[in-house]
Amino acid sequence: MAGTGVFAEILDGDVYKYYLDGEWRTSSSGKSVAIINPTTRKTQYKVQACTQEEVNKVMDSAKSAQKSWAKTPLWKRAELLHKAAAILKQHKDPIAECLIKEIAKPAKDSVTEVVRSGDLVSYCAEEGVRILGEGKFLVSDSFPGNERTKYCLTSKIPLGVVLAIPPFNYPVNLAVSKIAPALIAGNSLVLKPPTQGAVSCLHMVHCFHLAGFPRGLISCVTGKGSEIGDFLTMHPGVNCISFTGGDTGIAISKKAGMIPLQMELGGKDACIVLEDADLDLVAANIIKGGFSYSGQRCTAIKVVLVMEPVADALVEKVKGKVAKLRVGPPENDSDITPVVTESSANYIEGLVLDAKEKGATFCQEYRREGNLIWPLLLDNVRPDMRIAWEEPFGPVLPVIRINSVEEGIHHCNASNFGLQGCVFTKDVNKAILISDAMETGTVQINSAPARGPDHFPFQGIKDSGIGSQGITNSIEMMTKVKTTVINLPTPSYTMG
Repeated sequence: MAGTGVFAEILDGDVYKYYLDGEWRTSSSGKSVAIINPTTRKTQYKVQACTQEEVNKVMDSAKSAQKSWAKTPLWKRAELLHKAAAILKQHKDPIAECLIKEIAKPAKDSVTEVVRSGDLVSYCAEEGVRILGEGKFLVSDSFPGNERTKYCLTSKIPLGVVLAIPPFNYPVNLAVSKIAPALIAGNSLVLKPPTQGAVSCLHMVHCFHLAGFPRGLISCVTGKGSEIGDFLTMHPGVNCISFTGGDTGIAISKKAGMIPLQMELGGKDACIVLEDADLDLVAANIIKGGFSYSGQRCTAIKVVLVMEPVADALVEKVKGKVAKLRVGPPENDSDITPVVTESSANYIEGLVLDAKEKGATFCQEYRREGNLIWPLLLDNVRPDMRIAWEEPFGPVLPVIRINSVEEGIHHCNASNFGLQGCVFTKDVNKAILISDAMETGTVQINSAPARGPDHFPFQGIKDSGIGSQGITNSIEMMTKVKTTVINLPTPSYTMG
């Protein structure tokens, strides 16, 4: 169980500790932050409300530890990461329990997230050794006007202290997707977990603690964003920020200063369906893409743009599958579980009521109990409805009927988001042309949008983010190039 056994030391009474300098500590504030169970809507856990002074100590500790870690051989860094991955997978059940109670993730998906996270850490360790083990050798005479009098050696070096801020929906997986690349590259890591998902993150961090990483190399601070959020992101000790979440990331990017940023800030992922598409395949992917984890995924299908001649048939197929979705608590492995907070449920309801007022066709009766919203397909949605543009982050999916492919592309590109999209057609030539025309970081052909496998590049454009994720890209962005030039007194050419 959570907070017991090997995890007992991270709990102080009924409040979970924060992690600094290799130790689990209680905050001098004497305050805590409550974590509400989305299903019961009652306090499930409490975490420390860390102070700005404690953040300063974390940064000092991280800066000091990073200097030694940068001198640690690559094979040793990888060895510790492999060890952490094994411990993480060994303790998948208590961490999954936290995910179920903190964010109402279905039980099976919660276990999968932890196992996937362990696999990500191991893969990152292997990839990092390969990427960082190679440099470049350049000679000066390849540029016009130069003799071969200069040898240029380039290598990748760490940035320093990386601040990682994951979101509530994948708090473990999207935390380790930042932690592992940072560590293999020689950086230290400060983790600020989301409130919903904080206890899952604390259990995950303890797995790294048990693996034996040096003191101070990894820190985890919890608390209210209003008290330590800006203080963390604007802290002069931070050399890089990797953030996944909502439009808070835009505010962070404006305040952060001259440091590398990796931002994934959500999407309004469009699903364009052509007349020749396999409608059974489309319907199955709409269910998977639009309603898994109750639609609380950045890569969820957020709007279906279907050609008018096949719209009736597709809507009927999707309606039949929606009717079979199991609605209930996450402990029962329900398909649709409560959304993360009451405010989220209220926001979703606002979108639904706006669509109703403006004449959308409700394929199911709108139903809500507390944070639990039943899956809802909205047909005949028009561009003047909020749901056509806003990201609901819930189990509500709009269908817009289109009369041309160009109309679908136009709607996709008119969005301020540009994370992912998908196209369904049997004509690969059309699929490629549409993919090229869609202003999104990724386009899936004949499948729903998805983040992963975790070594694939993952990026958004416009308000969907800055930079690119994926294991290789994350390692690259958490390093910088160092160049050493050897100057020779006379030209020298290697003879064969």
